[in-house]
Amino acid sequence: MTKVSSDEITAELRKNIYEGVLASGVALKQEDLAEKFGVSRIPIREALKRLEAEGLVQHELNKGTVVASHSISEVIEMLDIRIGLETRALQLAIPNLDKQHLDRCEAILARYDGASKPSVWSALNLEFHLTLYSAANKPRLIKMIEDLVLGMQRYTRIYISHTLGREQPQKEHYELLETLRRGDAEKAISLLEEHIARTQEVILASQDD
Repeated sequence: MTKVSSDEITAELRKNIYEGVLASGVALKQEDLAEKFGVSRIPIREALKRLEAEGLVQHELNKGTVVASHSISEVIEMLDIRIGLETRALQLAIPNLDKQHLDRCEAILARYDGASKPSVWSALNLEFHLTLYSAANKPRLIKMIEDLVLGMQRYTRIYISHTLGREQPQKEHYELLETLRRGDAEKAISLLEEHIARTQEVILASQDD
């Protein structure tokens, strides 16, 4: 039997947290995880330390390690960080964008149009944005954006999948893409900021209901 590494354990737990399989506040007991993965507690402890460093789990008194939760204000702040990182990534990408690159982005949106599940919309939304920014040739920046978006999806999906649906985000994606094809960099960056800020508005509005 192949021994499961701490890297593999970390990756599976991270995926389960991102996808909401492990919800906020769920306790992650070392002995239970060791039994599940068929390993000693050592790789489990290593995996949990890494997830804690990523902000995905936290240690609570009398409960041990649990899946981290974020307040609305924290989610709003994370979206502010996204605006900063993603507008910079787009700014750096724009000089390298050509028709072929933008065509690849449009092909992702076509798949988005044909998808019916919110979980697929989230995946294609991220793929569209990361493909767009990849022209910046800044892999560390792109990875920071990816990790931030994935870490937020379990929160934002709750608020926006039924409120915004697919039509409004897609309309904004196509408008952004068309603006980039016209070569209007300043307008494109402004549209991207508005696009992410729209999620903030929806989340804040949901608190007033």
